[in-house]
Amino acid sequence: MKKGILFVVVVLLSVTGLAVAAEPVEDNLNVEKEPQATGGLHGNIGITYDTKYMFRGFTVYGDKSAIHPFIDLDLMGTGFHIEVMAHRANSSGYENGERWDYSPYYLGAFGIDQPWETRYKVGYRYFNYPDNSSHTRSSVDLQEVYVGFAFPKLFGVEGLVPGYVFVKGWPSNSGTIVGAANPNGGTYSGFAHVFMLDYALPVTGLFSETSKQVFNFHVETVYNDGIDPRPAGGYTDSDWTHVMMGISTDFDLGNNFTFTPGVYHQITMEDSPTRGISPDHNITWVGLTAKYTF
Repeated sequence: MKKGILFVVVVLLSVTGLAVAAEPVEDNLNVEKEPQATGGLHGNIGITYDTKYMFRGFTVYGDKSAIHPFIDLDLMGTGFHIEVMAHRANSSGYENGERWDYSPYYLGAFGIDQPWETRYKVGYRYFNYPDNSSHTRSSVDLQEVYVGFAFPKLFGVEGLVPGYVFVKGWPSNSGTIVGAANPNGGTYSGFAHVFMLDYALPVTGLFSETSKQVFNFHVETVYNDGIDPRPAGGYTDSDWTHVMMGISTDFDLGNNFTFTPGVYHQITMEDSPTRGISPDHNITWVGLTAKYTF
C-alpha cells in the first residue's frame, strides 16, 4: 500500500501540481517575494485556528483543536526576519504541550527571471515548552536548523512552484528526557526532508464580474529520519510518513487585513504520526487565519 501511495505522489509531483494549500506555519517557504529593497520595519501579525494541529504529519494535540498566534517581522528590508509563534490546544490536558517557536531566518534569491531562478529560506528555530523548565533533566525544549528552496520558473508554468525543505533537529540539552536520558535515544534528534509542490490558480468573475480570487493548491510528502515533535512523544522510524494536501485562498478585508480559510487532508503511511488517533490513517481538518500586514 505504501508503495502505491508513493507512486501516486510521484505522479502528482511530476505531472499535475494540483493538490492542497500549505500549512500556514512551520514549513511554509514564504519565498515568493524578493526581500524588500527599502528600509523600515514591516511584517505580519495574526492568529490561526486549526480544527486539528498537524505538524509534519503528527497529531500534536490528538483530535483537539488549537490556536496559533504569530508575528513575523521583516527587519528593515535586509532579508533578515524574526518569527514568533505559539501553539495551544483549546482543550484541557495538553498544558505541557503548549509550545512557543522562535525563529530568526533569512530570505534570499538568485537567478531572477532565469529558468533556474531560486528562492531560498535559511533559519534556526527554538521550540520552547514553558511548562517544562529549560534548565533541568525534565526539559523537553528542542531546536532545529532548516533550509528551504523554491523554483518558480522551473516548469515554465505561471504559479506552479516545486519546493524542498531540509531540517536537522536536536534536543536543546543532551542530558534531558528528550536527549540521552530518554530510553529511545531522543525524540527530536535526526533529519526531515519535505518535498512540496504549490500551484496558484487565479479565478476571475467568481464573486463579481471584476473580482479575481487566487486559490492556492499544495501537496507535500515527508521523509522523517527520527524527528518526533511531541514532548517525549516516542520514537519515530526512518521512513516516508505521510502525504498532506490542501487548498486555501486569501480574502482581502481592507485596511491591510486578510482572512485565509483552508481545507487539508493527510494520508498517513506509518503508525507513528497518528498513533491512536486515526485507524484508517486519513485525517481532514480546517484552518482559519486572520492576519494584519504592516
